[in-house]
Amino acid sequence: MRRAIKGSRVFATTLVLLLTALAVVPAAAANQAATQQGASITSDVFGEVDSPGHPEDGKTVDIYTLTNRKGMRVNILTYGGILQSIEIPGRRGRLTNVTLGFNNLEQYVNENPYFGNITGRYANRIALGQFTLNGVDYQLATNNDPNHLHGGDFGFDKRIWAAEEIDDGKNVGLRLTYTSPDGEENYPGTLHVTVTYLLTSKNEIRMDYRAELEPGEGLDTIVNLTNHAYFNLAGEGNGDIYDHELYINADEYTPVDPTLIPTGEIAPVAATPMDFNKPTAIGDRINDGTFEQLVIGRGYDHNWVLDRKTDDRLELAAKATDPESGRTLRVLTTEPGIQFYAGNFLDGTLIGTSGKMYRQSYGFALETQHFPDSPNHDNFPSTVLSPGEVYETTTIYAFSNNR
Repeated sequence: MRRAIKGSRVFATTLVLLLTALAVVPAAAANQAATQQGASITSDVFGEVDSPGHPEDGKTVDIYTLTNRKGMRVNILTYGGILQSIEIPGRRGRLTNVTLGFNNLEQYVNENPYFGNITGRYANRIALGQFTLNGVDYQLATNNDPNHLHGGDFGFDKRIWAAEEIDDGKNVGLRLTYTSPDGEENYPGTLHVTVTYLLTSKNEIRMDYRAELEPGEGLDTIVNLTNHAYFNLAGEGNGDIYDHELYINADEYTPVDPTLIPTGEIAPVAATPMDFNKPTAIGDRINDGTFEQLVIGRGYDHNWVLDRKTDDRLELAAKATDPESGRTLRVLTTEPGIQFYAGNFLDGTLIGTSGKMYRQSYGFALETQHFPDSPNHDNFPSTVLSPGEVYETTTIYAFSNNR
């Protein structure tokens, strides 16, 4: 009798395993078929700006969904050119969103700490909002008291961009255009800007920036564009990023004063907590109270001077890895600098895409750029653009899973 019962159990177990396998096979086949399909791009309405006094009040914002052949999916808003979500497939094909953001337009309009947006006309800070160009003094908004930050009160991050879909049969993308008139946010010169996002079959987001001045005006301006995505490779909202290992290809950085404006010094990172020439956990030294620069920034919020071999080719700037998931982000750029910000000012008051609170250091930003406050430092690479010249720069976010 015991043998019969044992045999029945073995048969039942075998049957369950067989049925489970049969159920898994179609699902796996469906996943494989989905990832083998061609890349696609779709669009929908995300919302309408409802904010009296906002220059885009009453206008409609669209959301575009880009999907590549491997299943990676990216959502982009026409409001600020925002990367609203970046979902990358794991080893088993499951998508995980690795960028911080919101699931509604209202928060982007009223609460956004620059999640995922195009930043300009001048990314980062300008001391006291002041600079002189061709003998003319300009006063910009001091929206980050006492300094100017990320283009002012209504910078490129708060404008609605015109969108044109790109589909070459292999890669899909979005070409965004915006014309910033002379005097907008008190910047000189009418600036025609194009930012092209391309989702490649290699799980890369390629961002090409291009800007030209209106030739008939004869005015110079300053330009510094970047994307301000916050990343958490463990998944959006899934805890802090202190365990993420970071590499920055830089032997020097630009120290800042108590208002986070560069002092003008270009200092070595060697023997300081600013040295990421070897992959190092972000949390290892972030709370080093003996290092003044970390005290000033409440952690990392500084510009690194990239070790470049050429002036205009794509080169590796930084690499971040989440050891638990194995997800890796590589940042390649043509820019001379990169701002590493460890989300020090996130305080739990923002509710993100998945309904989770964003606490301190729940995300990090790697903003490829020219140096902050460059118009006021002759020893920094110039950010001046003249009529007839073309501002062009490229950055790539390249994702992989090496677990």
